[in-house]
Amino acid sequence: MRIQLEVNGQRIEREVLVRQHLVDFLREELGLTGSHLGCEHGVCGACSVIVDGELVRGCLTLAVQAQGKAVETIEGLSDSGQLAILQQAFLEHNAMQCGFCTPGMLLTARALMQELLEPSREVIREYMSGNYCRCTGYQAIVDAIETAIRRSKALGAANSLGGAKESLAPSTSGTVSASEVSL
Repeated sequence: MRIQLEVNGQRIEREVLVRQHLVDFLREELGLTGSHLGCEHGVCGACSVIVDGELVRGCLTLAVQAQGKAVETIEGLSDSGQLAILQQAFLEHNAMQCGFCTPGMLLTARALMQELLEPSREVIREYMSGNYCRCTGYQAIVDAIETAIRRSKALGAANSLGGAKESLAPSTSGTVSASEVSL
């Protein structure tokens, strides 16, 4: 079946098998390997992507279900060559170790920031509870998300519901280039 969709702002048209999962399509057909396959049952969150503003599990979503929709992967989190606010906060708080879960964590945190302007620590923990990390524990992850929310608000972007890229714009102080960090 032929599908048309937008991935990280780029129009894509491809032939796909009707049974191919979205995460497999992104990884195998488009070379976007940031979304990972962990459990392949939708419970670990490593395959999380955003489709038309909704956080979905790429291992449970068929590629054909993305027909005509906008898909965002970790590769689309920042298109400026600098780390997005969330990425910078994760780096500063050491909220990643092996990095396998990090793309799903970042996209889940992005969805949270788009949905709620001032979530409490408890709400952040609940929102992130569908993403598993075997390495870090969750304290640093929650701290990083709180930092990103504060920075976004300081930039005035947290009140901009129309643009996630605005609310997660690259930090200008103490940034590390995207090529220096492997997610």
